[in-house]
Amino acid sequence: MKSFQFVFQYLKKYSGVLILTVLSMLLLVGVQLLAPWIVKTMVATVTSFNMVQSDMQEITKLALLALGVYITRAGLQFIRSYMAHIAGWSVVADVRSSLYEHIQRLSLRFYENKQTGNLMSQLINDTDLLENLIAHAIPDLTANILTLLGVVAILLRVNASLTLLSILPVPLIVLAMQAFDKYVRPAFRTRQRKLGELNATLNDNLSGVLEIKAFTREEAEAVRLKGHIMQYRDSMLYALRLMATFHPLIEFSSSLGTIILIYFGGKFILGQTLAIADLVAFFLYLDLLYQPVREMSKVWESVQQALAGAERVNELFKEAPSIIEKPDAIPLPEGSKGTITLYNVSFGYEKGIPVLRQINLQIPHGKVVALVGPTGVGKTTLVNLIPRFYDIDEGSITIDGFDIRDLTIKSIRQRISIVLQNIFLFHGTVRENILFGRQDATEEELYLAAKVANADEFIERLPEGYDTMIGERGVKLSGGQRQRIAIARAVLKNAPILILDEATSSVDTETELLIQQALEKLMVGKTVIIIAHRLSTIRNADLIVVLEGNQIVEQGTHQELMKENGLYKRLIEVQMNSNLA
Repeated sequence: MKSFQFVFQYLKKYSGVLILTVLSMLLLVGVQLLAPWIVKTMVATVTSFNMVQSDMQEITKLALLALGVYITRAGLQFIRSYMAHIAGWSVVADVRSSLYEHIQRLSLRFYENKQTGNLMSQLINDTDLLENLIAHAIPDLTANILTLLGVVAILLRVNASLTLLSILPVPLIVLAMQAFDKYVRPAFRTRQRKLGELNATLNDNLSGVLEIKAFTREEAEAVRLKGHIMQYRDSMLYALRLMATFHPLIEFSSSLGTIILIYFGGKFILGQTLAIADLVAFFLYLDLLYQPVREMSKVWESVQQALAGAERVNELFKEAPSIIEKPDAIPLPEGSKGTITLYNVSFGYEKGIPVLRQINLQIPHGKVVALVGPTGVGKTTLVNLIPRFYDIDEGSITIDGFDIRDLTIKSIRQRISIVLQNIFLFHGTVRENILFGRQDATEEELYLAAKVANADEFIERLPEGYDTMIGERGVKLSGGQRQRIAIARAVLKNAPILILDEATSSVDTETELLIQQALEKLMVGKTVIIIAHRLSTIRNADLIVVLEGNQIVEQGTHQELMKENGLYKRLIEVQMNSNLA
């Protein structure tokens, strides 16, 4: 049950609803216990052999009382059910919101080994099971226990010996529930894991539908997905098979009580130690006695499913971010210029495998620094360390003299505009995607940002201009158009530090020239870091830093590096020859 403890902190918020649920539940149990008493009284009246007019009046009163009981029961059932659902879905909503906020705080390292579909399954499917637990399982379990205790108390007053004989099978049922707890919950946990794997594969395939079609992998991917579907089906059927064995066992055990009552009840009547009305009441109350027991077996199934889901949700809550902000972290002061210094910086995604080693680099305020080098030398990794997407293993990184580990993460990232190599646009309008850079921007600022990014002309040609829906990940736009919207988003943010990671990689030569001219205006007064494979775009950089083999091997201006006859010059010559060819 430890995995479910986190839910109780959310339940506290809805204590008023829970109190109303419990009160209606208590009244409902009391009302249900009245019905057999009414029937018992009626049977005693009609079997008295000396009925008079007053007895008929008594029966009429009993019938009216029964009518009132059933009307009241219906009303209380509505209150209990609706209040329980309010609590259940409210808790699910709170858990989902908190869980999303939690995973948003987790570092990029966490996402590297996670599939989006699996995370979505934990966030939606697993939390969904909590509602069933709160709105159904817990109220039903509580009501059943109260009913059980109430019935036993009444039957003990009617005939203690017959009561004790009738409840003999109950311990067998309890033992069966404990035994199945050992097997059923792991089965449902496996089922939830298989559901997560199915969602993850489906999400990957839907996101990569273009690649699947391009490589004619439709049949192979259909077979792979079917494999996950079958695994989920088999895990579900295994869990249900356990429950299918469990329920008949409970039903059979509860029927033993009826057999005992038939035998000993008849014996007591023949021995004239039990009245017929009491035996009728016993049968009615016995049904109320074993109905909760039978219901508890079904409730137990819901509990096992919910606990399996709660364990997976709790696993996410237990994940701790690898990027931890100090308790006494301070915000980067307003008006910071953006001078960046890397001192003896080393970093690796895995221990013992450095991607960057002993990096020393000074990036002055207002200067343009370009990072170049062969693919895989750590250029993108280096710029990802500055906003603390990852924490360095050794050394220090400072902005205007402040170690970034002493600053609040939010204040660092607010001072940095980034155009990433892999562009991500959200499903929505062009306007919404550009405003993602700064929500409070005016219309004039929005249009200016689009103009600077050379995006205004193509946007105005779209069917609905800035209000055109661009589809998931901007699928309705070309690569160059997506790139320019991403640049406009960064322009609008207008942060003192600008990082361009292959910012012109997806545009044609003419558009690249226009963007370069716009970026030159944007760069004035900013600290700019450019990563570019097209070396012609960074010739005018104030400093070019060449990386190879996880280290800086050269740095200087274009003219200085060309004189050194090193790696930079070889890269330039290779690209020139490639262009000529």
